[in-house]
Amino acid sequence: MPATPPPAVDTSLLTAVRTLRGPRLRLEPLGPEHLDAVWGGLQDEETLRLTGTRTRFERDAVARHLSSIQSADDRVDWAIVDEATGEYLGEIVLNELEEEDAAMNFRIALLPGNPGKGYGTEATTLALDYAFGELGLHRVTLDVYSFNPRAQRSYEKAGFVIEGRQRDTLYWDGEWVDSILMSVLSTDTRPSYLA
Repeated sequence: MPATPPPAVDTSLLTAVRTLRGPRLRLEPLGPEHLDAVWGGLQDEETLRLTGTRTRFERDAVARHLSSIQSADDRVDWAIVDEATGEYLGEIVLNELEEEDAAMNFRIALLPGNPGKGYGTEATTLALDYAFGELGLHRVTLDVYSFNPRAQRSYEKAGFVIEGRQRDTLYWDGEWVDSILMSVLSTDTRPSYLA
């Protein structure tokens, strides 16, 4: 029996990103107004380690990136904001659009002091609701380094499942680190804020 073809991805929603709201958080389009907070995260050594980021960024380049992403037609970038306080907590991204396969990559980075509070799971759930309920994606994937089991648990709570392990994908502080491949499909059972 032939497989059902992937749904048509509504790519217009990649350049017309809207704010999403959850119980404690809102995801608002990431832009130049978030420069100071984003810059602070890029200076944190633990954040860089958890994301495997070796690049040392120039503030002007980060500002240019934040000014350009809202018009990108292959990604969606949100700032994660505490609904009660308005505090910037991190960023969340759907990128690397594969339109013919109705698939995108996922990544999230929380500022120091915010991991372990459930923010990542809530933000991920909101982003997946958008990915499957509005964009029309079939598959969302990610890689998480094996030295970050807390993130892996958060992704699993949001519905991601482990597909495999890539050995020695990152050389960090004199050690090789594996990455865990994870995905979630539109047909998978997962938590959702959609009524």
